[in-house]
Amino acid sequence: MRKVRFIYNPYSGENSILSELDNVIKIHQNYGYQIVPYRIERGRDIIEALDYIDKSYAYILIAGGDGTVDSVLNAMMKKGVKLPIAILPVGTANDFGKFIEMPHNITEACKRIVKSKPQPVDIGKINDKYFINVASTGLFTDISQKTDVHLKNAIGKLAYYIKGLEELPNFRKLDVKIRSKEYNYDGQMYLLLLFNGKTAGNLNLATRADIQDGMLDLILFKAVQVIELLPLFLKVLRGDHLDSEKVVYFKTNDVLIECDEDIVTDIDGEKGPEFPLRVQCIRGGIEVLGLKE
Repeated sequence: MRKVRFIYNPYSGENSILSELDNVIKIHQNYGYQIVPYRIERGRDIIEALDYIDKSYAYILIAGGDGTVDSVLNAMMKKGVKLPIAILPVGTANDFGKFIEMPHNITEACKRIVKSKPQPVDIGKINDKYFINVASTGLFTDISQKTDVHLKNAIGKLAYYIKGLEELPNFRKLDVKIRSKEYNYDGQMYLLLLFNGKTAGNLNLATRADIQDGMLDLILFKAVQVIELLPLFLKVLRGDHLDSEKVVYFKTNDVLIECDEDIVTDIDGEKGPEFPLRVQCIRGGIEVLGLKE
């Protein structure tokens, strides 16, 4: 039997993976794989989950949300582990899992994974960190970082919306500089996102994203008048915001972002690096199992 390193976050979502552990093991055994589990614990470096990885392992199975996937991805890059990954999207935020259309049903997801072949997928690099879905900065980008994990587990995405309301008094225009071979921008913004995937917070923002094109999709929402925000939001809901003059949008594989504002960066709900930011796309940076053909 080939081994599968199963890294699961018991705190993700509503702790749903805990009732599915036997199911995950059973399905993999039926297909000739031996599950070797690792339980994520607060206060312990996830890199230790990769300490005993060798040629007997076929892939790494990750159960959690986007933040869990990114934590494992960064540990793999730091450790030099070059195995395919597979994702069971059981977190509060599963934007990348939705993008690759992974079933929420664990049985269906596991069966798709074990029957699939690994495919190369792009990843993003922001300074010395990596991301698989989205890196962002600007207003409201650190809401996930500030939201209590127990509240997220209790009421799910509603916890993010509540925390977002608390941040409204901090609403302001932000100065930013962007430099790339495709486009330069020197002005004010509310929000800047760099997508490898398509969605953030369930909003389909990067409608033209492709995880195998070697490019990231940069979307910047300009600082407009308050009266213009509602029409812009309606465009977002309709999916035609990328053509708006209030939005800067282009694809790039290498961009420099400078900002002197007192704001943080975010990588799928986890704290990102400080400015200045060099953001790059690594084409085919990791192999993923379970992609729909």
